Amino acid sequence: MTQPFYFIFVYALPVACIAWTVTKEEIFREPREYCIGRSKSCHSLWKRKFFYIFTCEYCFSHYVTIVMLIITNYTLIFEGWRGYLISGFSIVWIANVYMSLYNLIRIDLKKNKILAEKEEIIKEKERPFHELHKNH
Repeated sequence: MTQPFYFIFVYALPVACIAWTVTKEEIFREPREYCIGRSKSCHSLWKRKFFYIFTCEYCFSHYVTIVMLIITNYTLIFEGWRGYLISGFSIVWIANVYMSLYNLIRIDLKKNKILAEKEEIIKEKERPFHELHKNH
């Protein structure tokens, strides 16, 4: 029995969340820094690529998607391996769109915060000296 098409958008949400959190957020900084170091210093190509997976949200989202498909048995269009292949790449693509949108929103919020802080500093500098020290 095939699951509804719109499930693909739902399944992409936890994939995006997990991939972003592991590869970008502070809570996983130490393991990520270790993986970054190993991805550059290992002598074996396979070892470098293995550790690189944990530093790239796009790469990591493929593996999270595989786990998601094993858990949910979600197929798209076809039953069997073809359905898993299509749903897998589709979920990866949608999850990466979600992560890109999330990144754009975060950048915009950080930009607005920096601009607000800058405006506050400018206002403080423009206040007359006697207003700054009238309570002393």
